[in-house]
Amino acid sequence: EVQLVESGGGLVRPGGSLRLSCAASGFSFGDYAVGWFRQAPEKEREGVSCISAVDGNTYHKQSVKGRFTISRDNAKNTVYLQMDNLKPEDTAVYYCAVDPRSYYSGSYYCHYGMNYLGKGTLVTVSS
Repeated sequence: EVQLVESGGGLVRPGGSLRLSCAASGFSFGDYAVGWFRQAPEKEREGVSCISAVDGNTYHKQSVKGRFTISRDNAKNTVYLQMDNLKPEDTAVYYCAVDPRSYYSGSYYCHYGMNYLGKGTLVTVSS
C-alpha cells in the first residue's frame, strides 16, 4: 500500500523559507516519479514541481521557478520541496504525489496529475 506523509508546513512571513518533506513507504520509491501539488482556497489543485523517475527530468511551475526546488533522496524514500522567498499567493495545502508510470516528463505529471497523493500539509504565508 502506497503511503505518503508530508511534514514541514506552517506559518511563515513573506520572503521567508520552508522545507517540506514527504516520507514514502509501501512501494519501490526509486521507480516512481514524484511531485508536489497545491490547492489554495477556492482554487483547483495545481502541479508545482515534479521529477520523472527515468532521467530525473524536473519541472517547476512558472510562478515558482527560481524560488522552489524539488529533490529526492532514494536512500531515505523521501522527497523534498525547498521553498524560498515565499509569497502570500503561495498559501495553500501542499500535497506530495507519486506515480508508477516512470516514463513521462516532469511537466507531464505536473499538468496531468499523479496516481497517489498524500493528505497534505498547510503552508500559510502572511505577515
